[in-house]
Amino acid sequence: MRRSSNICTTNPNQNIKKFVKTRCNNPNQPLQKHRPPYSNLQLLSLKHNHSLSSHRMTTTLLPTKHLTFTFTLTLILILIISLLFFHPTLSTECSCTSPPPPPPPPPEPEPEPLIFLDQRLALVYPIIQTFKNIITSDPLGITKTWVGSDICSYRGFYCGIPPDNSSATVLASIDFNGFQLGAPTLDGFIDKLPDLAVFHANTNNFSGTISPNISKLPFIYELDISNNKFHGEFPVSVLGITGLTFLDIRFNFFTGTVPPQVFKKTLDVLFINNNNFMQRLPDDLGFTTALYLTFANNKFTGPIPCSIGKASSTLIEVLFLNNQLTGCLPYELGFLRNATVFDAGNNLLTGPLPCSLGCLEKIEQLNFAGNFLYGQVPEAVCALGSLVNLSLSNNYFTKLGPLCRKLIKSGVLNVRKNCINDLPDQRSPSDCASFNYPKNCPYLASYNIIPCKLPPPYYGPRHPFPRHPPWPNRRLLSYSALSRHRL
Repeated sequence: MRRSSNICTTNPNQNIKKFVKTRCNNPNQPLQKHRPPYSNLQLLSLKHNHSLSSHRMTTTLLPTKHLTFTFTLTLILILIISLLFFHPTLSTECSCTSPPPPPPPPPEPEPEPLIFLDQRLALVYPIIQTFKNIITSDPLGITKTWVGSDICSYRGFYCGIPPDNSSATVLASIDFNGFQLGAPTLDGFIDKLPDLAVFHANTNNFSGTISPNISKLPFIYELDISNNKFHGEFPVSVLGITGLTFLDIRFNFFTGTVPPQVFKKTLDVLFINNNNFMQRLPDDLGFTTALYLTFANNKFTGPIPCSIGKASSTLIEVLFLNNQLTGCLPYELGFLRNATVFDAGNNLLTGPLPCSLGCLEKIEQLNFAGNFLYGQVPEAVCALGSLVNLSLSNNYFTKLGPLCRKLIKSGVLNVRKNCINDLPDQRSPSDCASFNYPKNCPYLASYNIIPCKLPPPYYGPRHPFPRHPPWPNRRLLSYSALSRHRL
C-alpha cells in the first residue's frame, strides 16, 4: 500500500510538461527511449482507485512524431471544414466541372470611312455593291475587284468626264464583254447609273427584261446586251433613249415584233439577228438612218420593202439571210450606192435580178444564194468593179454573159446548182423543168432599167476590165455580228 501511495504522489502532468518543453527547445534532438514511469501493476492500481476516479487522466505518453502528425491532420480538417462552410459551392460542384467559357473576343474595329474621288462616284457605289450581291455566277472572279472606294479601278468599270461638268469624274462606261457573269436581272443597276454613256455586256448570263427607267439616262448612247438570256418582247424601253446610236440585242430570246419606231431612230448600228422575231418586214424600213443592219436568223416574212432605197445615203451593210422573206427583189435596191454588203441568202425570194444592182458601185459582198431567182444574170451586175463575192448558187438562173463567166474563172461568182446547161455542177434537167416561174413581180419592166451611168468598161469588150483589189483580211462588221462574241 505504501508503494501505491508513493506512486500516486507523483504528478504525471509535470512529466508531460517537462517532456514537451524539452522537445520544443530541441526539435532536432533525436528521441530517447524512456522507460515508462509506471508499471502495469501500478496502472491497475490507479485504475481501480476510487479516490482518484474523479481525476482520471491518461497515463501513457504519445510519441512526439505521432503528436505532430495528429496536430497537422487537425489543422487540415479545420481548413477543409472552413472552406466548405464559407464556400458552399465547393460542396456541390464536382471537381471535374468544365472550365468557364473564354471571354468574348474584342469587338472588330470600325471600318475606315470610304473616300471617293468625286461625290458622283460615291452615289453609284451602293448601286454597284447591291448588284454585286445578286451575281449568281462569276467564274473569272471579276467581282473580287469591286472593293473599296476606287471605283475607276474596278474591273469592267471606266471613268470619264461628263458633258455637264468638265471638272467632275464619273462612272461613264461599263464593259462586261466576255465576263460570263450571271444575274437574274439588270434592273436597278444600269438604269440607276445617271452618268452612264456606254454599256457592253456581250457573252454573259444576264436574263430578265430591260427596265423602262433606262430611258431616263441622259448620256447613254451605246447598249450591247448580245449573247445573253434576255427574253420577252422587243425591249421597247430603249425607244425612249434619245441619244442612242448603237443597239445590239442579237443572240437572245426576244420574240414578237420589232416596233416600227426603231427604224426612225437615229441609230448607226442595229443588230437584232439570232432572236425569234416573227413579223413582216415593216414598210418604213427605209427610213432608218442605220449604217449597219442585221435581221439574219429570225423569222421575218414578206418582201423587202421598196422604201429601202430611201436609205441610200446611209446604209452600208445589211443582212437579211436565213429568214422567210418572199416576193421579188425591188428595183430600188440599186439606189444603195454606199452599200458594201447586201445579203439576202436562204430565203424564199423569187423573180429575176434587177439590172439596177449594177449601180451598187461600192458593193463587195452580194449574196442571193438559196432562193428561187431565175432568168439571166445581168452583165451590169458582173461588171461591178468592187465585187469580192457574188453568190447566186441554189437558184434557177439559166443564162450568163461573158463578163459573168470571167467572174466564175476568177472565183468571184458562184452559180452552182442552177439551170445553166453548159456549166458543171448544175441542177438536173427534171428539176429545172419542174420549176414554176412566177409571173407576179410588180413593175417587171423596171427590172431592165439601170438608174445610173455605168463605167466605160461595161460598154465594149475591147476595154480592159478593171477590178479593184479586195481589201486584205477585211473584217465586215455585219458578218462579225453573226458570231456570238463581241464585235
